[in-house]
Order: sequence, then structure tokens, then C-alpha cells
Amino acid sequence: MHATEPNIGRYGVFGGQYVPETLMPALQDLERAFLEAQQDSEFQKEFQRQLKTYAGRETPLTKTQNLSGRTPGAVVYLKREDLLHTGAHKINNTIGQALLARFMGRKRIIAETGAGQHGVATATVAALFGMECRVFMGTEDMKRQSLNVARMRMLGAEVAPVESGTCTLKEAMNEAMRYWASCVRDTHYVVGTAAGPHPYPMIVRQFQQVIGEETRRQVYENEGRLPDLLIACVGGGSNAIGMFYPFLRDENVRMVGVEAGGLGLDTKLHAASLNGGRLGVLHGCMSYVLQDAEGQIRNAHSISAGLDYPGVGPEHGYLFESGRVHYATIKDGEAVEAARRLAQEEGIIPALESAHALAWLYRNEERLEPGSIVVLCLSGRGDKDMATFMRELKLEDPEVKK
Repeated sequence: MHATEPNIGRYGVFGGQYVPETLMPALQDLERAFLEAQQDSEFQKEFQRQLKTYAGRETPLTKTQNLSGRTPGAVVYLKREDLLHTGAHKINNTIGQALLARFMGRKRIIAETGAGQHGVATATVAALFGMECRVFMGTEDMKRQSLNVARMRMLGAEVAPVESGTCTLKEAMNEAMRYWASCVRDTHYVVGTAAGPHPYPMIVRQFQQVIGEETRRQVYENEGRLPDLLIACVGGGSNAIGMFYPFLRDENVRMVGVEAGGLGLDTKLHAASLNGGRLGVLHGCMSYVLQDAEGQIRNAHSISAGLDYPGVGPEHGYLFESGRVHYATIKDGEAVEAARRLAQEEGIIPALESAHALAWLYRNEERLEPGSIVVLCLSGRGDKDMATFMRELKLEDPEVKK
């Protein structure tokens, strides 16, 4: 089952283009250019070359040593997007969109970022392709991810602080869209997740589906058959849709997307748009959105800046409603503990985003079917989250602190 027709921009009732008229010509130009680039052999050859020689694909499929041995006969693999250049899957999409901007003759790109990984990846490709780059980031996220702010500036990007609202990803995306409306003729907006107005969800999924395509081939090479279960974290949902999409027609492959449950769905402090939101419009598309009783967008909360977003990509909305993918939630504390466990059991420190998917796996490890094959998308590495891990896990040396 595939969720969409690529030239329509709808996934059931989800998706669409809910934007000011000033942006419609830019979105139409972008869709035309993207579909043309998909048929252009030189574009595709260059995209594949950059993924291989610059980003570091293909990424390994790592069989866990201790987790696989403890589960009842299940084999657990990690798809290692954390080993890519810049430390996360975001580089797949930014390389694709930077090449698309060049294909359209644009020499200037802008982006928004929450955890900083998309901002760093955008700043990186801007430097690589000689483009001017401006990244919008909420001031709260700038505090949480100061290392990534420094990385973007070192790469030559301008980081534009956003001080409205909760000063996080939602406001950064608001500001980026407002700014883009003023400069659409010479600027490409590199949207970082599989959300936003059509054609962005389709574009981001297309550039990220390399994750699932490689996984499909690698599992088959290792095990001689397809996996039984795929797991990925979901904020906007780019790593998850990239992992899931090539398997949607395989009815025997179960899929679980894991949202940020924050302090719990019984509070308002979470970022679980699918499990705790309802149908609405945010950032140009129809999807599940966190809202208050009056329909206003409600603030999201997650210990992970990368999941701290009150909406979700429209294709996930369709997959949630159709039941093809199961979407669960994990609380902040469970994610931190899962990160500690993976570090100490497998020698890998995951990003807080990926730790949500890991926590669901740890919670359910004893229920895995004997002999089953499980693949979890490790979307990023945890370097950027060390300040949070140090605080939450009390890792500072008390003697040094004195």
C-alpha cells in the first residue's frame, strides 16, 4: 500500500497546500523542478555520488550483541544513520534539496531547526555547494543545543534567533516561512521534516527513503528474508517515513512509530500529535496537530528538541488513521534511561530522538516473537544531547563540581 499519488499532494484527507497566495507560485515551481529532477539522470547520478562519497552511505546495519542475546530468540539490528557525516539522517535530505536548489538556479538557502541537526546539515551543504545560508532557530533550542549553534556558525551560516512563543521549532518554522515569502525568487527553503505544504512531504520522503531501501537489501543479505518489525521515532517524521515507505506494500512487516510522550498524555506536556492531537492545519498542511479547546495550536513539550513539535507529517496522519503503522508514546525519563542502557550495553550513545524508539523496544523486548527480525532506525548520535544526559543522569564528577 502506498499512501499517495505524487502529483496530488494528498494522503487521504491529509496534506495539501494551506499557504498565502504569495507562496503558491514558488511551491508550483518547486514541484515542477522536483519532478523534472527525478527524471534527470545527471541529477540522480550526482545525488547518489554525494550520498556515497560525502555523506558516507551506505550506513551499516549493526546486529546488537547484547540486546539480541537477551530477547527470546529475536535478532535486533540498528540502522546506523548516526554514522553519517554531521551525525544524523538529516544530511540525506539536505544534499538532495541543495542539489534541487542548484537545479533551479538558486544560490541562497534558508532552513529552520530544532535540535540543530537539520541546521548543521543545511549549513554543511551550503558550504559544500557555495551557497549563502540562513538558519532560523528558537532561542530556547539555541540554549539547549549551543554546540550545534556554534557548528552552524563555524560552517559559515547565519543563525537567526527566534524569540516568539515557546522559542522552539514551531516558531522557527513560522519565521522561516514568513521570511521565505519575502524572497522566494532567489531563495530555496530547505524544509527539514516530512511536513509543510505540498510538495515538501513528498520531497523529504523521497530523499530519505534511501534508509528503508538500504535496510530492505541489507536485512535480506543477512537473513535471507524481510524483517518482521521496524521501529523509528516520530517528531515531524522524516527518518520514520524514510524507513517505512519502501516496506508499506509488505503486509507482514509491522511498523511502529514512537512519539514523544513528554511528561505523559494525561498532562499537556507532551509532543504526541497523533496520540494526543486532532485534525488541523499547521505550517501549510492538514495533519494531526496539538490544539486547545478553541482550536489554537498548543505548545509541545519534549526533552528532545528534535521531537518538540506540535504537528506531524501528513503521510504519518494517513498511516495512523489507516492502521498500517502503530504509533506509541514514550515519556522523557524512559528515553533518557534507554539512551543510558544502549550506551552501556552496546557502546553506542544515541540521540535523544532515537532513544524514544529504543525505549519502546526495551519496554516490549520480552514480547518479541522468537526468531523475529527487528530493525530500529538509529537516526542520530547523542553528542548534541550530552548536556541533557549529564544533567538527567547526574554524570558530572562531584569532586570537580566542588
